[in-house]
Amino acid sequence: MPNPIQMDDAAETLLPSALLETLYGSLLDPTPWERFLRAFADHLNSSFATLLLTVPGASTPGMSVTPGANPQVEEDYQSFFTADPFIGLPEGEVVHFAEFVDPETDRSAEFLSAFLDAVGGNQILGVDLRAASGFEARFRATRDRSRPDFDRTERDAFQALVPHLRTAVRLYERLATIGTEQGVFQGAIDQMAVATIILDHGGRILRTNARADVLLARNDGLSRTGAGSGRDRLIVGSRDDQKALDALLRTLDSESDPHVIPPLRLRIERPSGERDLAVVAQPVAGPAFMRGGAAAALALFVTEPGSRTGPSPEAIRDLFQLTPAEAQLAAALANGVSLIDAADRLGVTHNTVRGHLRAIFAKTGVRRQSQLVHLLNARLP
Repeated sequence: MPNPIQMDDAAETLLPSALLETLYGSLLDPTPWERFLRAFADHLNSSFATLLLTVPGASTPGMSVTPGANPQVEEDYQSFFTADPFIGLPEGEVVHFAEFVDPETDRSAEFLSAFLDAVGGNQILGVDLRAASGFEARFRATRDRSRPDFDRTERDAFQALVPHLRTAVRLYERLATIGTEQGVFQGAIDQMAVATIILDHGGRILRTNARADVLLARNDGLSRTGAGSGRDRLIVGSRDDQKALDALLRTLDSESDPHVIPPLRLRIERPSGERDLAVVAQPVAGPAFMRGGAAAALALFVTEPGSRTGPSPEAIRDLFQLTPAEAQLAAALANGVSLIDAADRLGVTHNTVRGHLRAIFAKTGVRRQSQLVHLLNARLP
């Protein structure tokens, strides 16, 4: 934990390397920013430090992080968020609350007193950084009344950090955007019932989606060594299939160009006798310096040719307010299963599924099974 700053203007004192490492490293933590805000509070000898990420005019912050603060203080501040007088600061300039907020303005003394009680006093330094995409990052450092007032040294130390804060905010925005976009694409792949498996250069599994987890758990043409430790090797099909996959992996070193290496296509027979699995193993076109070891090497896309996956029972249940049993039946029918076969799959009598079907008709407003199938596939492709 870094020591509080000494009262001199040496650059290495204003910006200790450990603080900068914590700033950028904390962006990858399970709770981003928290580790840095603790170190930053120590750096300025503050009671606590806060980061608010928000869209101007919002009624609540999109993200609020104040490690080490009294939870009651955080809760009290929420009620003052929309009326916080310490906003709209000059972009990128560290400002002291007492110099920015004039108690003689139209804000009542009673309100200001309540606000300052909520945040612990008027010893607050802040900076507002505005991203090109429209959101604001508001950094605040607060001292309670038991500590001396902030002076010029602390303000200079805060100001010296602003360029790094700006860069860190841009990086965090990029990480958040990539995560959101990745979620969209992953959802699309899952909706198409494509199993996705990413392997490193040693053939070990780096990542799988939900569909792949189902196929691997069946151990039917595709399997994994171990019990899902995160470093298991993928086992595919026959010995020849495995040799072909391993041979492709050996070609993907730092000297190769993944863009010109054609994908490997395999048809995996399943011991159960179910339809073969179609596998496309596509080299990952990552940077050259990452082509080796535990970096991503191959992306495998696995489908069941001729199979069809329609709407999920959960989506049908939520959309039409069906019971779980009714939703399971509706999903089976949407996937082309006959009413009799659906009863056998669900382990219920034919009379029971007919009763479920009548209830489904009433809730969805259709009169025939064909209309139900059309409705489900149209509303939930």
